[in-house]
Amino acid sequence: MSTVQQSPVTIAEFERMPNPEDGSFLELVRGEVIVMPPAKGKHGICCQRVGRFLGNFVDPAKLGWVTTNDTGVVLERGPDTVRGPDVAFWSIARQPAMPDGYFLIPPDIAVEVLSPSDRRGDVRAKIKEYVFYSVSLVWLVDPETRTVMVYQGSMRGTELGDDDLLDGGDVLPGFSCKVSDLFG
Repeated sequence: MSTVQQSPVTIAEFERMPNPEDGSFLELVRGEVIVMPPAKGKHGICCQRVGRFLGNFVDPAKLGWVTTNDTGVVLERGPDTVRGPDVAFWSIARQPAMPDGYFLIPPDIAVEVLSPSDRRGDVRAKIKEYVFYSVSLVWLVDPETRTVMVYQGSMRGTELGDDDLLDGGDVLPGFSCKVSDLFG
């Protein structure tokens, strides 16, 4: 029995793919299309809350762009990788204009919100990519344990609990919110 090896999917081909009818999201990882099921309620609410807290801080001062809904960012070419953080922030200094297509530079902050269906190894690989491609601040938000793991330049995370303050560090000075506020 022989198998036919498919060529890696390019960003241009990926951009032309239709959105799945079931509401799934797609990512492109080293030329392979990955299908992720639609978010469930707790995940969506948590993403919205994180996005709102960031947006309420960023937008009035015009500090940059906050995205949600797995907005695509190109992390790698040849083979191509387009990831979609649950929530992300780009400073106006690094990303002066809103892009027409995918963001071509990694965000300053990438946020992943864990879902019960997420496999830890897949999430860890995604965080490792963000760190490798110089995302300054990565937050891994876990609604089940009501914690946030904060990664700054390495895979050594700092865990914050309900009573702790999550802040923007050097990336977004002045931003902070209580971890428990992310979960309602």
